[in-house]
Amino acid sequence: MLGAVPGKGPGERPEAPAPKPPRPVTPAWLERAALHYLERYSASAEMLRRTLARRVEKRARAREEDPAAFAEMVEATVARAVSAGLVDDARFARARLATLRRRGTSTRGASAKLAAKGVPRAVVEAAMAAEREEAEDDRQAVEAEAALAYARRRRLGPFRRPDQRAAHRDRDLAALARAGFGYGLARDTVDAEPPGEED
Repeated sequence: MLGAVPGKGPGERPEAPAPKPPRPVTPAWLERAALHYLERYSASAEMLRRTLARRVEKRARAREEDPAAFAEMVEATVARAVSAGLVDDARFARARLATLRRRGTSTRGASAKLAAKGVPRAVVEAAMAAEREEAEDDRQAVEAEAALAYARRRRLGPFRRPDQRAAHRDRDLAALARAGFGYGLARDTVDAEPPGEED
């Protein structure tokens, strides 16, 4: 039969060639992967380390290699990114903390989120100290502002319709408590006057 492949019956497709294994893990490939990631995201050193480790694991597994063999190469790539100023945990922590505060994240919540991003505890504490310094050492004002931002975003307390506030007061207090705000601040936030009525 015209067009038939030797050894194949009519209508059968020839077997596709086996896919080529990916190229080996090299310092140059890791550096390109790091730059590509850092062009798209702000990251801590640990976030970069985790991302590179995941990529190495995927490529090494496809090549039937041990990902652990490339751990030093990953560390060296992260160290170069840090020394070049592409990654700075202190800068990342300050910027991320400001973003979290604008979204209404409590001190406790912000600490947990930064820790989850791999930011060392001392760096987190330094970022929070700098935040207090900018607020003239008024820690309560910083936290109160964050609580109000959280209430605004979730439409709690003074941001509810007036006819719904009393019925949802306990629920709103619980929401602020779960977000990491103390009871006194949660109560003051929920019971605050609606925006524009303070005067």
